[in-house]
Amino acid sequence: MNPSSLPLHLHVPEPSGRPGHGTDFSYLRVAPAGSARMPPIDVVAADTADLARSLVRVLDDEGHAIGPWAPKVETALLQRGLRAMIRTRAFDAKMLIAQRQKKISFYMQCLGEEAIAIAHALALAPGDMCFPTYRQQGLLLARDDIDMAELICQLMSNSRDPMKGRQLPVMYSYKRAGFFSISGNLATQFIQAVGWGMASAIKGDTKIASGWIGDGATAEADFHTALTFAHVYRAPVILNVVNNQWAISTFQAIAGGEATTFAAQGVGNGIVSLRVDGNDFLAVLAASRWAAERARRNLGATLIEWLTYRAGAHSTSDDPSRYRPADDAKRFPLGDPIARLKQHLVGIGAWSEVQHDEARKESEAEVNTALKQAESFGGALLDGHTPPIESMFEDVYKDMPPHLQEQLQQARAFAAAAAHTPGQGA
Repeated sequence: MNPSSLPLHLHVPEPSGRPGHGTDFSYLRVAPAGSARMPPIDVVAADTADLARSLVRVLDDEGHAIGPWAPKVETALLQRGLRAMIRTRAFDAKMLIAQRQKKISFYMQCLGEEAIAIAHALALAPGDMCFPTYRQQGLLLARDDIDMAELICQLMSNSRDPMKGRQLPVMYSYKRAGFFSISGNLATQFIQAVGWGMASAIKGDTKIASGWIGDGATAEADFHTALTFAHVYRAPVILNVVNNQWAISTFQAIAGGEATTFAAQGVGNGIVSLRVDGNDFLAVLAASRWAAERARRNLGATLIEWLTYRAGAHSTSDDPSRYRPADDAKRFPLGDPIARLKQHLVGIGAWSEVQHDEARKESEAEVNTALKQAESFGGALLDGHTPPIESMFEDVYKDMPPHLQEQLQQARAFAAAAAHTPGQGA
């Protein structure tokens, strides 16, 4: 048969592991620690093609920091980073339990991805603006000026919720902390981050932007639009692609990560790009610092693909055992970010098992205290708390317009009438 007469067919990518069958992680193309070169800060995009397909790693299997990307960093900063990762994991674990106890309606963990947001946060400067997705709570929990109880109040949408119940749980917003409001619509903030960075440059400011997106959302048009604007205008922005292998139940290859890498898409768009071990705290810190310096020197955007693994469910509404092997997280070649940084610090005599256990207990106690404090403001699903009717109308306009004033009066009248009618509720 003439090959040109064969019927056409499409290629549909499939994951290399399904429930009941171990995953073959060879598709990751993991490079040895220390093998990736560090280019000059003013490198051009075309000269990072190899780095977009390789893997920047600092910590080897024994916990030693090796290679050109090993950062010069004070031990105290690494200890702070490790404590922040332990704190974030304790927060996630407790909020998962709180959701199962019906104290909150919904939650999304960053289990296994803690190093990315926390090390990145330590590489930024005050005033820089992050445009995160819903799995970068580490950007906030790495700071000492964010009240953990207030985060929980946002999850509960209670009377102390800074978002006034107008955002879904886990969609925080902290302008003073450089944490732009999280959006439930995927990919929208990637182009917004580029625009914010461009605005900073237009004003002659010194602040840079950091945009975040997941591997699945790179299939959205906003991702490609962001790359175009970042390239053309050399926007002072770090473009973070968190490749945690799964977009809910869809494997990362569906979004284009099979025949190439997500970092390579940056190079193809004229943007300096790196592919980095996202479970290596030192590698994340070094790459983030390098990208931030490029932005501040007006050298343009840097796209970084963070290679990691979503160890938990996509959300509390998800059951990952339905679409992937249950032991995948334990078999992931890049390990656990907390265990790897702990191993490094113990190896250089800057940490111990006793300190680690104390840090874990302190974090768990802090989270327990914050949860109790947040519950004192009401809002748990089981306590029957109902916000006042006025909260539907307030904090929308600076001055409430007449039509809303009229609706508020009608709502109050209806609520008062219902309260005096047996068997009726407001």
